[in-house]
Amino acid sequence: MSDIVLNPSYNIKYQTNYDRLLDYRAQIGIRFITRRKGSLIAASLAVAIAILVVQVNSVIFQGLYDAIVRDQINYRFGHVYITRQEDFITRSDFMLINWLERIPYVQAAAPRIDSTASVNATINGQIIHDYQVPVIGVDPVLDRAASTMAQTVGDGQYVSFRNSAVLGAIVDRDLGYPQVGDTIKLKFKDQYGNDILRRLTIVGITATAGSVGLDNSVIMNIDTLREIIARPHQTQSIIVRLNDPTKDADVKALFLSAFPSNADKFKAQTIEESAETTLRGFRSGIALINLVGYFGMMSSAFAVVTIQMMQVTSKTRDIGVMRAIGAKRKDVLLVFIFQGMVIGAIGAGLGTVMGVTYTAYAKETHMQFQGSLPLEVKYNWASIVQTDIMAFALAIIASIYPAYKATKLEPVEAMRVG
Repeated sequence: MSDIVLNPSYNIKYQTNYDRLLDYRAQIGIRFITRRKGSLIAASLAVAIAILVVQVNSVIFQGLYDAIVRDQINYRFGHVYITRQEDFITRSDFMLINWLERIPYVQAAAPRIDSTASVNATINGQIIHDYQVPVIGVDPVLDRAASTMAQTVGDGQYVSFRNSAVLGAIVDRDLGYPQVGDTIKLKFKDQYGNDILRRLTIVGITATAGSVGLDNSVIMNIDTLREIIARPHQTQSIIVRLNDPTKDADVKALFLSAFPSNADKFKAQTIEESAETTLRGFRSGIALINLVGYFGMMSSAFAVVTIQMMQVTSKTRDIGVMRAIGAKRKDVLLVFIFQGMVIGAIGAGLGTVMGVTYTAYAKETHMQFQGSLPLEVKYNWASIVQTDIMAFALAIIASIYPAYKATKLEPVEAMRVG
């Protein structure tokens, strides 16, 4: 019996084809997917839209959260909020503010007092029914530097002389829309429980988007309020505005080290601490919305699976030819993995462009919805890159099952089917 001798030229041709196949698996995968442009566009759009949805969620809900933080800083708490753990601050607010303003990071500081009063207004000789409202005492000069409340007065001016008052838009509405120049009467209780009546002249009306400011309050001169509640030279809180917001923890630590809590019982808080009650719910909501967005991104992977399965079906004969000339199962697997990489790369690139464009639009237009507060939009590049990587990885993972199905095709059967 003679041995079978293979044609050397055939062996050389066979080896050359096999080497070329190994060298050009990526090119074959790209050629497969680019020849069906409709499938490539559909799969890439599925990935891009998933990225866009995540970016839109981030712009809207993170922007809303940051806007609330911004306005709480501007109107209510400053970057650092100083109070006393018990009762009023008895140390001179003049001394405390001068000490704070010597810190390089501090732009300004201002004292405030919070109280409540029954309020009524007289309009055209008719008394509007009274009800309880919050009252905020501010220093007319210092408060302009430490907060932006003065900029929210659209009608009239900010608090100035001792018996002046600025009404929040909600209070103004509930009192029947008294105008600048009208008077209101406030009834307080001092620290001894005595009723104190004071008539104030309305000098302005304040309104903030989303009513995040002091729309439900009456703002008055802090010296007048101190006199009414019999708290001379005392204050309830000090709001501190920084020229470098990232130094809020440092300023807090400096203040507490200079005025130990065991002596003065001061309490200093950053904005995240002072507005924790307001912000906690929004953080939970943002986490939930982001989770929904990522589930939407996972759904785009099913679109990639479907399109890749269609590729396997349409390229059955080509797969058979590849296997017939020596391609291994892993080579076929890599061909379709490369297709997933192409889809993921195009989808991630397109989704990033769409997301960044939307973010730029929202930032430049100070986007808001039906009178809500303008969003505080920031470019979160770390989040964008993380989303792109996740979308790219999902596109590749989604290609594994179709690629695995392709490796199960036997050469002869595949060519016959094709």
